[in-house]
Amino acid sequence: MGSKNKLKRFRENETFSNVIQPEREDALAGNFNLKGKWGEAFFKNDNPIVLELGCGKGEYTIGLAQRYPNTNFIGIDIKGARFWRGAKTALEKNINNAGFLRTQIEIIDHFFAENEVSEIWITFPDPQIKYKRTKHRLTNTEFLQRYKKILKPEGVVNLKTDSEFMHGYTLGLLHGEGHEVIYANHNVYRNEGAPEAVTAIQTFYEEQYLELNKPITYIQFKIK
Repeated sequence: MGSKNKLKRFRENETFSNVIQPEREDALAGNFNLKGKWGEAFFKNDNPIVLELGCGKGEYTIGLAQRYPNTNFIGIDIKGARFWRGAKTALEKNINNAGFLRTQIEIIDHFFAENEVSEIWITFPDPQIKYKRTKHRLTNTEFLQRYKKILKPEGVVNLKTDSEFMHGYTLGLLHGEGHEVIYANHNVYRNEGAPEAVTAIQTFYEEQYLELNKPITYIQFKIK
């Protein structure tokens, strides 16, 4: 994507009512005014709140919002030029239960209050295979503890990925730390039992993986 196109999207994002782009410093200082108030102030209802972390173009966030109109969905990514597409689609199609937050996931707990989130989706994250980059994996110990801070006691996390490495790494960590694995499958399209949202919604890249017969893995778990 050219820099001209990116700038155009950044400018458009600023006009979108469903996009929030806070300053990092304000959030770290505790000045993010939607924390604990996403339902009443942003969505104007008290429906459950579900996050998609690293939402990319927002395809999964939009797919979930269309499928579950009585739940609120927030796609989160640091790259606003990417989720511009999802935000624009939501506005064009009057999908009022989808919003987008531009920020880094490592400070997620500065944007949501304790028990504010019902569920988290992590879809096709960068597996960060190099050992020195373990700290950036979205299912490492530090990230899990951040998610635990904002999730309700019964809240679940969903990991959907084409990376067998990421699947194995996460499963090993969950078992090693004593978290509750509700469901795990190394090929959800070949086996039954996965939640409907796992196979009913597919991203552009996922469709390409499936055409190449690349297995899509999935884990649903609770953080203890």
